[in-house]
Amino acid sequence: MIVDYLYLLIAIFGVSGITIYFLGKVRIPSIVGFLMGGIIIGPSCLNIVTHTQEIEVLAEIGVIILMFTIGLEFSLGNLLKMRTLVFGGGALQILLSVSVAAALSSFLLSEPFPKAVFLGMVLSLSSTAIVFKMIMDRGEMHTPYGKTTIGVLIFQDLCVVLYMLLIPILVGKDTSPAVFALTILKACIVVGGVLFSARWVIPWLLREIVRTRSRELFIVAIIVLCLGTAALTSMLGLSLALGAFLAGVIISESEYSSQTVSDILPLKESFSALFFISIGMLLNLDALVRNMGTVSIIVLTIGVVKLVTAAVPAYLTGQSVRNSVRSGLYLSHIGEFSFVIAVAGRQAGLMADDTYQIFLSAAVLTMMATPFLISGSPRLSLWIARIPFLRALDAGRKDHEGYYPEQLKEHVIIVGFGVNGGNLAKVLSHSKVPYVVLELNSETVRKARRLGEPIYYGEGTSITILRKLGLQSAKALVVAISDASASRRIVKIARTENPYLFILARTRYVSEVDDLIKIGASDVIPEEFETSVEIFSRVLNHYHVPLETIREHIDAIRADSYRALRTVHFPRKPDMDMHAVTKTSYMAGQTLAEVGLRARTGITVISIRREDKVYELPSPSFKIVEGDVLVLMGKRRDMESAIAYIETGRMDRQIQKSHTEE
Repeated sequence: MIVDYLYLLIAIFGVSGITIYFLGKVRIPSIVGFLMGGIIIGPSCLNIVTHTQEIEVLAEIGVIILMFTIGLEFSLGNLLKMRTLVFGGGALQILLSVSVAAALSSFLLSEPFPKAVFLGMVLSLSSTAIVFKMIMDRGEMHTPYGKTTIGVLIFQDLCVVLYMLLIPILVGKDTSPAVFALTILKACIVVGGVLFSARWVIPWLLREIVRTRSRELFIVAIIVLCLGTAALTSMLGLSLALGAFLAGVIISESEYSSQTVSDILPLKESFSALFFISIGMLLNLDALVRNMGTVSIIVLTIGVVKLVTAAVPAYLTGQSVRNSVRSGLYLSHIGEFSFVIAVAGRQAGLMADDTYQIFLSAAVLTMMATPFLISGSPRLSLWIARIPFLRALDAGRKDHEGYYPEQLKEHVIIVGFGVNGGNLAKVLSHSKVPYVVLELNSETVRKARRLGEPIYYGEGTSITILRKLGLQSAKALVVAISDASASRRIVKIARTENPYLFILARTRYVSEVDDLIKIGASDVIPEEFETSVEIFSRVLNHYHVPLETIREHIDAIRADSYRALRTVHFPRKPDMDMHAVTKTSYMAGQTLAEVGLRARTGITVISIRREDKVYELPSPSFKIVEGDVLVLMGKRRDMESAIAYIETGRMDRQIQKSHTEE
């Protein structure tokens, strides 16, 4: 049995690794590779794996580990901060998705009401695993559409519990109020236990384990907590995945969450890969070919329905049409928990075998298409948002956000009111510099306007709106948003409209600097290198390197749009050394001008420490006394001769000659 499992794992990861390698050459995400690898080794293709039951067991463990790590990256505090998006937008998305899908199933497929509702439940869920990973990889966690998408995904995961409770009711079993109330009571007990454990029990337990300084014990305890909570929820009639998620949430509230993520991450990657591979193996290619027309129609219908039912709640919670559409594109597919619900419904008689195979085909295709939809979402969402009807929805929001300003001149236009835009606005306000802000989140606009900010709702890529903000008469434009494609369009429009405008753009990655400069940005601030500048400046300061030297390094790196760092070519920095002046030193009792150290050796005295006081850049008239510590800067080849000159007043004639000639 063990050897059989070993052969299975070798075949699974071997074929999947080869598939991912070749797909990676054309930049296709690894998740697609796992799905295709599963199809290739499955019963309907090469038939390397004939019995999928063993893999399904490993895949279920993969879902448990996956949901546990998602819970680790989640917190109850974040849930409260995002309550409008989670419980408002998420609930509305679920309600719309289930209602529309059930209605279409009932009218077009003539499904009875229970089965139609069940299909709506299955189709309403999206893939947390795929979307979470891509949002984090693309650095979109804090964008308006990223936050909306994450809020909806969280609510969808919570709804898995409700769906599992509803399945017996839809098939006419366990429908008594007492049974339903007992199940709800179980769920409340579990959630209450999670809250109690997160606050008091688990932090104390982990603290005691950490005190043993045994990494092995820590990992074992984490695994037991994860699997034990999953088993407990399963015993209470809830899902294993929910229990794992709640276990992750418990630990996320402690100070040991980061270490836990580090230890569990390898297990997550391995077992989640098995999950996606097992999904690919379940796909029956013969059934897909036979029902290609039906499957194609279903895939398109799912995409459109989920796009609309996700975009509408996003718009109603304050997002622009474009961001709402983008969030809808991120959610327009079938998720991993849909398979869990589908299997449970199939066993309960809510889904026939033929319908199940068609569902599998459509679900796998939507999941494979998701990475491509997310990658193309910037342009696709912009194209959809330009439809006249949808453009009118955005334009109509001016009425309750306030009219645009008039007769602005020599002002700064700030596009984006996040952390960077907000800080810039504070500085400009204190400096009495006129400015206006353009923001796409209507809720942010309303809150900021109540505080007196000159902020207006609108899309920065709209030339009409930029003109209303006085683009032609502005002195500077600052693009402080995270959307790279939108930033490029804003810069291009602004440069065309105002050739003399100073345009400062913010970007997350240094690879985008050249493109922004090329299309018209005056200056570009890449966040990753500004972070590196802050790091090395603090390290140098800790080593008491003079501030002037640190500034020279910073200026050298920022020069030419960070080209020094982008080409991995750092400017040659002078060597530094320290030397104490003794009683017998040549310099003792003389001024710097009398010694003439720089003229004779090329070495500069950049500071002098005398007891507890430091003299930065001392003047030529500064008199050296015994006990002074000189901080010297210059070329290494000159340093030894300079120190010898300080001590004896003599130096190598050849070096002296070369410096005289220079």
